[in-house]
Amino acid sequence: MTSSPTFHELADRALAARDAAAYGQDALISCDRLVRIFTADGVEVQALQGLDLLVRKGELLALVGASGSGKSTLMNILAGLDRPTAGATRVADHDLVTMSAKERLVYRRKTVGFVRQQTSHNLLPYLTAAQNVALPLQLARAGGRRRARADRAMQLLDLLDVAECRDRRPHEMSGGQQQRVALAVALANDPAVLLADEPTGELDSHTAEQVFAAFRTANEELGTTIVIVTHDQAVAGEVRRTVAIRDGRTATEVLRHSEVDSATGEENLVAREYAMLDRAGRLQLPAEYTRALGMRDRVALELEPDHIAVRPDDARDDRHGPGSAEERPWADRA
Repeated sequence: MTSSPTFHELADRALAARDAAAYGQDALISCDRLVRIFTADGVEVQALQGLDLLVRKGELLALVGASGSGKSTLMNILAGLDRPTAGATRVADHDLVTMSAKERLVYRRKTVGFVRQQTSHNLLPYLTAAQNVALPLQLARAGGRRRARADRAMQLLDLLDVAECRDRRPHEMSGGQQQRVALAVALANDPAVLLADEPTGELDSHTAEQVFAAFRTANEELGTTIVIVTHDQAVAGEVRRTVAIRDGRTATEVLRHSEVDSATGEENLVAREYAMLDRAGRLQLPAEYTRALGMRDRVALELEPDHIAVRPDDARDDRHGPGSAEERPWADRA
């Protein structure tokens, strides 16, 4: 027979529930302890292992990480193409866990835009650039009459510096032009969030710069919140915030801000890296740090007045309990 929870246990549960409800209230994108488990050949694979992420309205954010870290899985969930196994995620007040199939379709058409890495997958080959941009408006029954949709398409093509491609089909455009037109397609319905999965992955460095400049224009001129998955360090270095995902969790975050050199008066971009502390109090220390100090299995913690010290384990000869054999009189000394 199980005992009833105590008053303190009930109070702790109520506080936890309140904390969960309050988490990410001021964020446009909120991922709370997100888990995604796949089954392949009878083997379970955890692509996301309790990932937390908050993205504010108007941010231009880069997501980085090794192959298999969970970046694409996260993007598919945010795009409404997949749903998490556990946890909670909201985008622009849409609960992506409880949405029905019909609600997901409307969500993908109106709330979120998506640009894929493969240029050939973003545009319909038999339509011109202007027709491709106008199509999402027609499918969502937005933008008014045909003339209004055409005007909207031209505004976006002009904003992204590909107005000359209006009457060209994809095979008549360069890869960089195709990606900028694809960006215009993703922006057609004025989405709350734009997601891009390696949008410069098939482009040379010069063309990639042009495409990223178009993303920055969309962010600055239209106020669109943009999340870009990228392996391109040049792209990651151009955004104010870069979040690294490792083993299905957010691991580190780099924030960049401008500082004025008091001696020269020049404005410089300064970057600072942070380890991410999840809601259970866990953090992932950078691998190069732990290797440098030989940290593994466990570490020693010390609470200081203004920080927590993390030090290498100072009792490596004893993995089974505190102290040495001399300090443990109950130990077997035979």
